Amino acid sequence: MNMMTSVESATMKAAIVTGPGTVEVQELPLPTPSDKQVRIRLEGCGVCASNLGPWAGPEWMTFPTEAGGLGHEGWGTIDAVGENVTAFKVGDRVASLTSHAYATHDIADENMLVRLPPELEGLPFPGEPLGCAMNIFNRSDIRAGQTVAIIGAGFLGSLLTQLATHRRARVIAISRRPYALEAAKKAGAAVTIAMDDHWKIIDEVKALTDGALCERVIEAVGKQWPLDLAADLTGERGRLIIAGYHQDGPRQVSMQAWNWKGIDVINAHERDPAVYIEGMRQAVAAVQAGEMNPFPLFTHSYPLSELAKALNETRDRPDGFMKALIRF
Repeated sequence: MNMMTSVESATMKAAIVTGPGTVEVQELPLPTPSDKQVRIRLEGCGVCASNLGPWAGPEWMTFPTEAGGLGHEGWGTIDAVGENVTAFKVGDRVASLTSHAYATHDIADENMLVRLPPELEGLPFPGEPLGCAMNIFNRSDIRAGQTVAIIGAGFLGSLLTQLATHRRARVIAISRRPYALEAAKKAGAAVTIAMDDHWKIIDEVKALTDGALCERVIEAVGKQWPLDLAADLTGERGRLIIAGYHQDGPRQVSMQAWNWKGIDVINAHERDPAVYIEGMRQAVAAVQAGEMNPFPLFTHSYPLSELAKALNETRDRPDGFMKALIRF
């Protein structure tokens, strides 16, 4: 038997992407959770750069999207539970791993939730990207005393800078945007370098490392040149971690250089939902422990009616932009 809050609307609002660069917000019937599911009254949803491919309308994309589709960084409060839900109850505040969170409500399987503790009350918590940062960090095997280059000092790069610095590694942050480099300094980067000239950057890193280059390099941009640069900054027997979302075509790599230096290459993207959820749990613990502070990085907030603007600014990155949230 479903347990509902005593007062609730019979409808919800959800964004539907109707074509390339176009979105409508519709009022729809409120869904009811099924067995082992809950319904979440969402407080917000992060805007992910992975949305930008579908938003541009490539040939493989199908329009219109499902209601709330593309949104996968939601958090909020459970307002209904289905049969056989044992770990959560109405009123629990959670982050979820779902795919329809550009809406005021979403349905989630019980095992796709992470409980948010009282210490995070009132604070935005898009769990999926924070869990992603934790999983990338875990795969990076960063240790105290290492020099770590992080290429791309956006939201993800800044979180990884915080985590690596807390691990007592020396971080070299590399980015095109001056604002992002300032954010990296605040996150603990020991050195920041403008990403403007390939060989000049290599020379600077060589000077900082007595020619040894870096034990760990994280590429967090998702483009060919940063990937090339990342490989060139990785020292012998170092580890190159690919965190960038490479979705705009094939890549070429210099296997001669990779072979010669004997580097390990890690694709740090996870697809197992259980691994995602564990990363989200670790992210909650890291924020509680002060190892990660995402809140200054949530720089732009929009209502659901301005989802198109949020996606466009995630693409265009105006000055000062790090991470957009849709707030309900």
